[in-house]
Amino acid sequence: MRDERAYATVVAFFAAGLYAALLVAAFGLISLATDSDVIGDAKVGPLVGPTMVIAATLMLLVFLIALGVRVPPEQQRVSLGVAFGVAVACYAVFIAAGGVAGTLGDPGDPLHYFLFAFSQLARWPAITAALAAFAVTLLYQLVLVGRFRQRGRPRWPWEHDDDE
Repeated sequence: MRDERAYATVVAFFAAGLYAALLVAAFGLISLATDSDVIGDAKVGPLVGPTMVIAATLMLLVFLIALGVRVPPEQQRVSLGVAFGVAVACYAVFIAAGGVAGTLGDPGDPLHYFLFAFSQLARWPAITAALAAFAVTLLYQLVLVGRFRQRGRPRWPWEHDDDE
């Protein structure tokens, strides 16, 4: 049992790294395609965007570790509902982290950062954060299901014992 938990935790860290890389790449492509900045408000400062990405990545990591460690290996399934829930949580944390980080950086104008966070609801970066979390969670579940059902190392078709 300990081996499955360690495997699920290591794969969760790799999945979180994949998520962060997908966000950075997607934000760059969105910025190029729309000819706009990812963080459209110049008043919020340079650290709010990275804080939002880090917060969403940490949220995804926590959910993936909990999903991989708490669910027994024989009960692992690919669940669209779980992936959707993780996506909504990452979306909410992505937006909330922007407002909180901005307020902590400039406590003199908290209403501005509340409005900034509210304006992020329908912007492409926040939607992309949710879509990427959904996709990475599905891939994570698929990897765990494949690993736990297989029991052992991957085998090529010619390695099966039924030919002998």
